[in-house]
Parts: sequence; C-alpha cells; structure tokens
Amino acid sequence: MDEPSMDEPATGEPRRYRVGVLFGGRSGEHEVSLASARNVMEALSQAGHTVIPLGIDRSGRWLVQGDPWARLTDASQQPVNGQPLARSGDPAALLPLAEAQAALPPLDIVFPVLHGPFGEDGTVQGLLEMADLPYVGSGVLASALGMDKGASKLVFQAVGLPQARYRAFLRRRWRQEQATILESLEEALAYPMFVKPANLGSSVGISKARDRAELAQAIELACEYDRKIVVEEAVPGAREIEVSVLGNDEPQASVPGEIVPGNEFYDYAAKYLDDNSQLLIPAPIGPELTRQVQALAVRAFQALDCAGLARVDFLLSEGGELFLNEVNTMPGFTRISMYPKLWEASGIGYPELVDRLLQLGFERYQERQENRVTR
Repeated sequence: MDEPSMDEPATGEPRRYRVGVLFGGRSGEHEVSLASARNVMEALSQAGHTVIPLGIDRSGRWLVQGDPWARLTDASQQPVNGQPLARSGDPAALLPLAEAQAALPPLDIVFPVLHGPFGEDGTVQGLLEMADLPYVGSGVLASALGMDKGASKLVFQAVGLPQARYRAFLRRRWRQEQATILESLEEALAYPMFVKPANLGSSVGISKARDRAELAQAIELACEYDRKIVVEEAVPGAREIEVSVLGNDEPQASVPGEIVPGNEFYDYAAKYLDDNSQLLIPAPIGPELTRQVQALAVRAFQALDCAGLARVDFLLSEGGELFLNEVNTMPGFTRISMYPKLWEASGIGYPELVDRLLQLGFERYQERQENRVTR
C-alpha cells in the first residue's frame, strides 16, 4: 500500500485518516470489545477522522456493511443478518481484509479493539501485516507473548523481573496425571493458589483455590478455556496496582492506580458486572514505590517488545514487595477503563490518547518498511 503521510496539511490542521476499527471477535471478551470500540469510534469521529467499522461476530463472520456495531449489539438478530465477508470454516476467511478493502474505501490504518484470543494474541496482527496495513498496538510476537501467561512469565524471568512463584502445564497432561500434578503443585507452591487459563483475559476462567479439592475444581474450569494452565502462589495481602504504558521504543509510564475489588479478587464480575469495586487514581503509595512500579512497567513493556499501548499489572504484598502479574497489550478502552483513566490523571485526555496511538501505529509501520524483504 502507499505509505500514509503523517505530515499535517499546509493549512496547519491535523491530518484526518480513514480508520478501520475492528471489534467483536470470537473470544469470551466479545462484549468488552464492543464497549471499548464504541468509545474509540466516538473519539475518532469527534477528532474528524473517518471511522470504518469492521465487526467480527462470535462465529468468526466479518461484517462491514451497514452498522456492524449495532448489529452485533442487537440481541434480537441471532444469527446476525446480512452478508458476511467470511464465515468460520470457509477458506474465504483467510482473506477477510482483502475483501474488506475491495468492498470499502481505502483504509489508512486499523485500530484493532479486540480483547482476548483471535484478536489480542497476534492472530489479527499477523493478518494486518500480511495485508500491509498500519495498525495500532503491539506486533505479532508481543501480542502472542502478552496473551500467553506461561510464555510471558518465562521472558520476565529471563530479564529478572519479580514474579510470584508459579507452575504451568498442559491440559493433556492433566487428563493423564491428575494426582501427580496436584502433588507437584502442593510441593512447589503454598495455598491459596490462583489457577488461570494461560491464554485469556478479563479474569475469565480464573479461580482461587484454598485446598486440594478446590485446586482440582479450578483446574477443570481453566481447562474449559485453554490447553495450557498456569497456577500461581497467591501474594499475601496483595493490593492490585496497575500502570498504563504508552509509546514504542521509548515508552512512558502513567501514574499508578490501585483497584480495590468488591469481590475477593478482581474477577470478571467485579470488572464488568458489579459496581462495588473502587479505582484509586493515583494509587495511595509513596513516591519511591511509584517510581519503582513505573520503571518495572516500562521494563516489562520492553521485554515483550510491545508497541503503542499496554497496561502492566502488579501485586503489592503486605510487606511492600512488588510482583509483576501480567501485561495486557490491548486493555479495556472504554472511557471509564483503567488504561485511559490513568493517562487522564497523567495529563493526556481520551481524544489525545487515541490520536497518539494512531501516530505510534504509523511510526511502527514506517519502521517495518525499512526492513529488507528480498536478498
């Protein structure tokens, strides 16, 4: 494609772009994606950009005609009516963007507001690179590592970032060696433990286990969502501290925030269904701890080679020790989500934040264009 220009017009007015906003998807975070996308599209439109909605329904069908967002949020339309670009299991699904580009006006950049598998895990990022389109956010490798909690923990361990003790194993092994796995977990870790599907977000499929019976039950639940399971030792008296990171090769960290969950831990219900959790911005921690958590957030961002944005989550023990929990390469992006709220408290409002992410997407695309692809 022709390389988009980031220069402002001669009039001095900011350049306007045709932005394809990609939302929905096949993951368990479908609804979260729709909520984030609505706010992103509103901000882009208010800034004068042309928004081109690109919806993906739960079965993997791509929707670009009419109003894909309204169709995906209309519960009365089951299945979604209209002409999908591709259907799950259809070979045409390999070329959805090519068909979209033929059916729609040219896109300058894509903003993939997808959370969880089939969107935040490098799959869509690879498709966008194959289509030679600039896009917002991390590339294939960082997205895949950020989604896979087991793989990312290996990277963080290699660069010396502090983490809680953990073990990871495959569902197939669990089916074959349940007693052995339970014994090995109890030897390596202390109760309580958190059990997680390795490749999912928004706390879907996560349980807290206090004894062997709960541990086995929690593993069974996690196995419903993924083939790889991660089990972590709980951090005593943990407080949940989060930092938003913005940038490419020279990222910056926001002020930290703290989540005080209304439930026992910050599970899916506490995040999206209940209204009894508190977001404390800035987090009530001292200046030295603030600098430490910001520095660790940037190190984690760089360790995965993230780009554009990420929210980095920590656990702060009752003894004041920080543990890196995970990196979210496409965090929730509604106006009340932690990522934009932390930047708002740091002096960057929602519309400016969205615009910066577009510029960072173009910057990373232009850098990729410098690579030789032939001998």
